[in-house]
Amino acid sequence: MVPRILIDSAQVPGGGEMRLVQRGTDFFIMLGVEELMSSRMSGSEEALATLACDRVTGAAPHFLIGGYGMGFTLRAALARLGPQASVSVAELVPQVIDWARGPMAALTGDSLDDRRVEILTEDVGAVIAGGRGAYDAILLDVDNGPDGLTRRGNDRLYSARGLEAARGALRPGGVLAIWSAAPDVKFARRLGEAGFAVDEVTIRARASGKGARHVIWFGKKPG
Repeated sequence: MVPRILIDSAQVPGGGEMRLVQRGTDFFIMLGVEELMSSRMSGSEEALATLACDRVTGAAPHFLIGGYGMGFTLRAALARLGPQASVSVAELVPQVIDWARGPMAALTGDSLDDRRVEILTEDVGAVIAGGRGAYDAILLDVDNGPDGLTRRGNDRLYSARGLEAARGALRPGGVLAIWSAAPDVKFARRLGEAGFAVDEVTIRARASGKGARHVIWFGKKPG
C-alpha cells in the first residue's frame, strides 16, 4: 500500500489545523480525520464555476471565489471567462496558496499568475461585506457548505444576514453559487427567502460522473 505522507500543516484562524497530505501522485487537504478535498475529485468544484459562468452575461464580469481549495473552481472559471473578466479569490489560510505554488504546482499550472486573477488573504465574509454591488457572481466553496466543519465563523455566510450581504454585493442579475457536500432543505428555503431565484443542481464529485453526489445552489438576484 502506498503510504500517506504529511507535507505541511496550517492553523485555521479560529481553531483547527489543516494538513496537506500526499499519497503517490494524489493530494489531500485534511482537517483532523476529515478529508476536506482531494486532487482526485474535481467534478463538482469545476461545475460550480462552469454553471455559474453559464448564468452570467456581459463581456467583463467580476467573479468572487470564496475558498481556493485546490484551485479547480478558479481554473474552470478562467477557462470559460473571456479576457476582460476579473476573478478575485478570497483565501483565509495563506498556506493554501503556498501549497498551490509549491507541492501542487503541477496541478495549479499558471492560474495564479493569470492577469485576471487577484488573491485576497481575507475572510470572504469580510470581502462580501465590503463589496457593495461589486460582483457579477459570488462562488462559495467554503467549509463543507452550510453544514460546515472548519470554522464556526463560516456559518454566518449561510445565515439570513450573510445571504443579505451577498445579495448586496452582487450587481443586478448577479448570481450567488454555493457548493455543498449534501442537500439542505432549510438552507434552500432560506436562500429563496433572501430574495434569490433559486436553482438547485446535483453534481457528482468526480469529473467522470462518478462518486458522491454534491449540491450546488444558484441564487439569482433580480435584475
